[in-house]
Formats: sequence, C-alpha cells, structure tokens
Amino acid sequence: MKTTPTKRQGFTLVEIMIVVAIIGLLAAIAIPNFVKARTTSQQNACINNLRLIDSSKQQWALEHRKVATDSPQGSDLQPYLGRGNNGELPTCPVDSTSLFANSYTPNVVGTPPVCQVVSSTHILP
Repeated sequence: MKTTPTKRQGFTLVEIMIVVAIIGLLAAIAIPNFVKARTTSQQNACINNLRLIDSSKQQWALEHRKVATDSPQGSDLQPYLGRGNNGELPTCPVDSTSLFANSYTPNVVGTPPVCQVVSSTHILP
C-alpha cells in the first residue's frame, strides 16, 4: 500500500504579514487625503451658506426698504432661505451645536456675513 503525502492548503505567516503591511501602507496614504477632502468640502459648504445668507440679506433689504446700515436677524432672513415662510437657517458644517447664532453673524446689509466657527478660512470672497 502506497501512501501519498497530502499538501496542506493555506497561507504562510510571512505571506499574511506582507498583505497586512501592504494594507497598512495603503491606509497611511489614503487617510490624510480623506481628511483633506473632508476639510475642503466643509469649507466650500460654509462659503456657500455665506453666499445664501448674503443674498437673503439683500432680498430682505430690498423688500423692506432698508439701508446699508440696517442689520437683519436670523428670523428676518428665514423666509428667504427656503420654501415658504419656514425656511431653514443654515449652520456651518464644522459647528457641533448646529445653531445659526453660533455659526454665522449676518452683519449689516452693506457688510458680508461672517462665519464664527472658522473665520480664518471660511470667508466669503
């Protein structure tokens, strides 16, 4: 009777370590790019919100015959920020409280609005 040796199927420890090292290298490259993309998208969303606030201030001032030194409140701008009278006041994506008053300062009609959360990079051009 002749016995044939059976080969064991599977991966060696060295092969598994190489695969784990490659996955770790790819993660080390991808994570900083993901963080940068997230920061850029939050900045763009905030700048877009600032544009919306500024245009709603201009509409409010035209409809109510206000001058450049008048300052609207968030409730004054709310009808111009959505459908109907119950528009939603935007918030900065970085703001953890998700409150308009903590995110933005509308300023007077003649001055652009300002982001209170990240005022160094979230600037209306």
